[in-house]
Amino acid sequence: MTDTPRETGVLDAVVSLVDSLLDDFDIVDLLTGLTERCAELLDIEAAGILLADPLNQLHLLAATSEQARELELFQLLADDGPCLDCYATGRRVSVADLRNESDRWPRFVPAAIGAGFASVHAVPMRAAGRVLGALGLFGARPGELTEADLLVGQALTHVACVAILQDHPPTPVTVLPQLRSALTNRVVVEQAKGLLREMLDISLEEAFALLRTYARGSGEHLTSVARSLMTDRYSRMLLVAEFAEILSTPMQ
Repeated sequence: MTDTPRETGVLDAVVSLVDSLLDDFDIVDLLTGLTERCAELLDIEAAGILLADPLNQLHLLAATSEQARELELFQLLADDGPCLDCYATGRRVSVADLRNESDRWPRFVPAAIGAGFASVHAVPMRAAGRVLGALGLFGARPGELTEADLLVGQALTHVACVAILQDHPPTPVTVLPQLRSALTNRVVVEQAKGLLREMLDISLEEAFALLRTYARGSGEHLTSVARSLMTDRYSRMLLVAEFAEILSTPMQ
């Protein structure tokens, strides 16, 4: 039986992500790529990953875009939304039309619709008998995700959990330090994005794309580049100069 283009895309995504796990990888970059794969493979517009810290407080770890990032952060600030419910219950949430859920999420629904989203789905991330976080999937039009789509989303959350835990056996003792490390890396990247926005007068989305482009081109971890930018004044001067040069170079 011949694979369909979609099946081939799913297999390619899984193989690519697993290959990354077998190499030296950056957790923020890899999981950002995972959310981008979700948007490519599933009938959605955007995706984001929320990860819980050792105190069970959720934090943003990765997103496809600044729009998805802002909506995920809004859920956290408003304490209202599908990803929070998914994390609290450990069960998938699937809503075909957000307009019907205003009573359920009175703060999240207007924000999501205002951002251009019409449907939402959330898939729990699990390891070592605990829910680590949730993968949020946001659609631009009303509609259900098929069971096959939801299974693909669940499979990708398993890859995300493996990436977070890396080579540590998933026990309660080892999970917590890995969660803390992943979240710390994300904070450093967010700080670097903000710095580049101010210094280069670019958007946060452009700043993140610039960090990823430079990290991949130089063979460095995204988080390492961000940390150098934030902690080493000399490295900051050199990096900002290189970033400015990248921005001034015409696209081929």
